[in-house]
Amino acid sequence: MMSKIALLLAAWLVSGASMAQLSKGISELSSYSGPDRERILAEGAKKEGGLTFYTSQPVNDTSPILEAFEKRYGIKVTVWRAGSDNIISRIINESKNNRFEFDIVEGPGQAIEALQREKQLQAVKTPHIKDLVPQALRPHGEWIGTRLLIFAQAYNTNLIKKENLPKTYEELSDPKWKGKLGIESKDDEWYYSLMQQLGEERGMKLFREIGATNGFSIRKGHSLLANLVASGEVPLALTVYNSNVEQLKNKGAPIDWFILQPAVAQVNGAGVSRHAPHPYSALLFFDFLLSEAQSIQARRGVVSVSKNFPSPLSSFPFKEMDPGALIDQGNKWTRIYQDIISAAPR
Repeated sequence: MMSKIALLLAAWLVSGASMAQLSKGISELSSYSGPDRERILAEGAKKEGGLTFYTSQPVNDTSPILEAFEKRYGIKVTVWRAGSDNIISRIINESKNNRFEFDIVEGPGQAIEALQREKQLQAVKTPHIKDLVPQALRPHGEWIGTRLLIFAQAYNTNLIKKENLPKTYEELSDPKWKGKLGIESKDDEWYYSLMQQLGEERGMKLFREIGATNGFSIRKGHSLLANLVASGEVPLALTVYNSNVEQLKNKGAPIDWFILQPAVAQVNGAGVSRHAPHPYSALLFFDFLLSEAQSIQARRGVVSVSKNFPSPLSSFPFKEMDPGALIDQGNKWTRIYQDIISAAPR
């Protein structure tokens, strides 16, 4: 039987190890994968007193996650919310002035990939990687997908019968859709990804024909576009997120979604700052985004990146956008997309 002295020594060694962990910075902590990882991070986070989270996600998508995290750990999350372009600019400007304010950033994959290229993010060996779908992971490991946004088509069920829905993109060139098609104003990245699957020559010719024949009602914001479908102002929308539709549908709105092939998905992700002012809190929240937050999202109709919470959309074949290609090809396809959707019908 172990003596009292040996027991005290063992306890002291464990305590010493924990104290050593509590003094580590982000580069060392991010690679720690011991069984006491959560406890160590939680203890350190309480001493830090909070974290700062930059996000482009809508309030109604992030609030349930933040509330659950704060309730579980008692750690306050300060949020700065803006468009992804503004977030990138702010982080880069802060870095140039040696001001490091954010702990975690979340947004579209191409925006987070841009920050990775700017060397703003820290690779994290989270234990939750094993539970994630392949689309959530990047080779460099400096950010990880937190949700999949599958582009769906939405229709007003009072105005369009399900049996009359188009089954292919080609059918959208039928004059019966004139004045009925809505599209989001900045979905050039969706358009680029779709063209890679349809074939650029074929796809661009088809969309020019759709625009020339039927025109597009251009709206800014996926949530707005879904709401306009629900109100009947836009009978059929080409680019909405299925989660927006599900939330409206669950409230009794006359709206539903369907998917035309080939389907496109955007990976939204999160990364930890390489200079996180609150490293324990940052990593604790990062792990939370990839675990408990996934169940919260799944209940809200968002497609989870966790294999533990499969979505009905998992049965649809889809191709995720390539964040790197979107950055490299972005300006060219923004111009092409604006030209396509602005075409006036004949």
